[in-house]
Amino acid sequence: MNARDRRLSADFEKVKDEFIGHKYIKVDPIEGNPPVRYSVTYYLKGLKLDKKTKKPVETYHHEAEIYLHKNYPREKPLCTINTEIFHPNFGPKKICIADYWAAGENLADIIIQIGQMIQYQSYNPKSPLNQQAARWAVENKEIFPIGNIDLYQPEVDIVDPEDDIEIEIY
Repeated sequence: MNARDRRLSADFEKVKDEFIGHKYIKVDPIEGNPPVRYSVTYYLKGLKLDKKTKKPVETYHHEAEIYLHKNYPREKPLCTINTEIFHPNFGPKKICIADYWAAGENLADIIIQIGQMIQYQSYNPKSPLNQQAARWAVENKEIFPIGNIDLYQPEVDIVDPEDDIEIEIY
């Protein structure tokens, strides 16, 4: 197995560990073995622009796709959004996950980062893909974040049934 396939396999294992049974994020590999394309569904409070009023309204369902192209991890993955969202760093079909990319970032971190962005826990109005959302975010920064969900799941200690457990009864 070459270095790229090892990295893709490691990312896939980390994603399985981190997101199986996650309450707010569902991740499905959709291409490759090891996977190079993932569908990610977020069940988090975000915003979209109401077509009639032209004002942001809450929405709780967001679908993204992450593609680990041939230059990944040297270059950041291609991330797209498939549902409407009103956010400075989400453009038509594109998500700006970082101005600076480090090859040590893993896929699970990227998935969490996008979820934090959806909730406006993270946003950058100085490097926008959506100018209107950037202006609105600057004018309304006192309402952020709009969601406070910590997307990192707690570590679970696995108890070996063969371990001796001592119980003292008083």
